[in-house]
Amino acid sequence: MPRMIEGGLDAKGLKFAIVAGRYNDFIVTRLIQGAMDCLLRHGAADGDVTVCRVPGSFEIPQVARELASTKRFDAVVCLGALVRGETSHFDTIAAAVARGISRAGEETGVPVTLGVLTTDSMEQAVERAGGKGGNKGWDAALAAIELANVRGRLPAARARR
Repeated sequence: MPRMIEGGLDAKGLKFAIVAGRYNDFIVTRLIQGAMDCLLRHGAADGDVTVCRVPGSFEIPQVARELASTKRFDAVVCLGALVRGETSHFDTIAAAVARGISRAGEETGVPVTLGVLTTDSMEQAVERAGGKGGNKGWDAALAAIELANVRGRLPAARARR
């Protein structure tokens, strides 16, 4: 039987940072509320969550990397909303944001989760920020809890202690 390493969904004692873009604030505020609800319902203390607002989604990766590199947080949750317009700008920004968020986690070793919506319309964004599509802020926070717990159970974690 192989040894299984899985993360639990207990956020008690863990510290989280949320980096959220201000652009499309109506949507992003709902994502933040979903993420906070998830973290608190899973045992995180209100004082163990730091929310950092940035101008837009493009700025999220650099701040996420900076926060993760402090090693003060067990995970960083990235939240934003990109809504497709009539130009290729959307595709360029969406790719850069996803790549940057991924790189932040890889470079620091701290879990960094992607909760940046990329939708074709504002209606789709509303649906994914607490409508029929659930709340992707909640989903990103839940992934952060699980990843923080997995990271704490990896063999390398014992070496860090």
